[in-house]
Amino acid sequence: MSGDADDREKAPGAGRRYGAALPVAVFAALAVLLYLALFWGDPSDIPSALKDKPVPEFALPAIEGADRLPGLETADLKTGVPTLVNVWGSWCAPCRTEHPVLMQLAARADVRLVGINYKDAPDNARRFLGTLGNPFEAVGADRTGRTAIDWGVYGVPETFIVDGSGIIRYKHVGPISPADVENVILPELEKARTPAAPAP
Repeated sequence: MSGDADDREKAPGAGRRYGAALPVAVFAALAVLLYLALFWGDPSDIPSALKDKPVPEFALPAIEGADRLPGLETADLKTGVPTLVNVWGSWCAPCRTEHPVLMQLAARADVRLVGINYKDAPDNARRFLGTLGNPFEAVGADRTGRTAIDWGVYGVPETFIVDGSGIIRYKHVGPISPADVENVILPELEKARTPAAPAP
């Protein structure tokens, strides 16, 4: 009888131990899933919900005080020529890292590059371009960030390839590297130059 009583006294303690271990196990499993989500695969390859859809309707003014640099609107991306649309900010360190690559792209005759200046002060945006050079044919000032949200921007820099009829064909998240230019950006631009096959 006393042995049975001892077993009954021990059982609740064992249950409490298992109950305490369960939240730890759940937390560990969630931590592993989060790690895999963040670091598995190429972070620049985040799919865009707008891929193969028309660019959002927008009309952004020029950067205040930026002479001879026009603003940007939807119609500017329906010129018959594929366009790189780079979302950037002067406060963004990766944008500064990426900028020499954009300057090299802009020097190519077969690349059209425009920008969306994201949540930036005009003075800072002008200083950024004045110091590092201006690779853009046009830049729209998205002071509130509303247009970037419509484009599905997660953070800056991000770059979109838009075909000549204004359809988003590719999205690159993060700074563009020289290897990205050769391996991804130029091939995707070439695809955007090729008319899409008609739907069956």
